[in-house]
Amino acid sequence: MTEAPHRVESILFVCTMNSVRSPIAEGVAKSVLGHRLFIDSAGLKKTARDPFALAVLGEIGIEFADDEAHCLDDVDVEGFDVIVTLSREAREVVEARLRAVSARHLHWPVDDPTLTVGSRETRLSAYRTVREKIRTHIRSELLPMVKAGRPN
Repeated sequence: MTEAPHRVESILFVCTMNSVRSPIAEGVAKSVLGHRLFIDSAGLKKTARDPFALAVLGEIGIEFADDEAHCLDDVDVEGFDVIVTLSREAREVVEARLRAVSARHLHWPVDDPTLTVGSRETRLSAYRTVREKIRTHIRSELLPMVKAGRPN
């Protein structure tokens, strides 16, 4: 007997600071998956949103400047169906916290674009690469999960 797909109603993206990778993932996921899901992001530490991250989201029509950063310690991870980690540090912390939780955990190792040096355009290019890598993961991994869990 085949097990029915689990309904996905909430997704949390976690990275190290909640300033670049996880807010990019949150913004892109809301754009791709729609607003019927609860989608949020958090970091192991909370810092201000990175201006380059906001810029590359704005390039694809996603306004995120008013969204507030969150710290993982302030988020109820037990309330999420899927948790996606985007950094090694986040994966380690989330795996430890999920031992007694039934949430599905995905790990997408995504390079930190803040480590890129060079001109403004070179740095923006690194952020665009991160955005597109995350968008590809969302479309290939999360979108099918969300569609599979929806009633016909």
